[in-house]
Amino acid sequence: IKSLKFCENCIMNEQNLTESTRLRPELVPDTHTTLSLTTGRITVQAELLKVGDDLNVALSGGDMPHIGCVTLSISRPSLADAGKASATTSILNVTGHKDGEAAQHMSQRLCTALQKTVVVCGGIHVEAIQPEEIQTVMEMVQRLTDAIIEILVE
Repeated sequence: IKSLKFCENCIMNEQNLTESTRLRPELVPDTHTTLSLTTGRITVQAELLKVGDDLNVALSGGDMPHIGCVTLSISRPSLADAGKASATTSILNVTGHKDGEAAQHMSQRLCTALQKTVVVCGGIHVEAIQPEEIQTVMEMVQRLTDAIIEILVE
């Protein structure tokens, strides 16, 4: 992963992500920000929009960004341990699209960590994607999710 981009103004490299100055909350505007990661030929982007206390994320990337999936995650107590947070997630996929796994991962983790309603919509299309690149995309989505949580959890 070569870079993490904030709102076109601030680029933090992977080395900075491991330092104590990682992704400080004061870098996030009140309602909207964009983060992106690039590895090789693949870029994945998350546009965050605060909607009241909730969060709407547009997840896109690759050669042809699109809407292939929408997820809605609602915070609830864990069924196994009522003292822990969890989430119920609904997924709506466009027929033939496989974006649901990435969107569900992001939606559910954000909802659980933030304890807010979260919607993730979007799609990532990489022409002639190879199996190892699918894994790379999922790792990029995980890194973006971690960064969002770090930014928004106080």
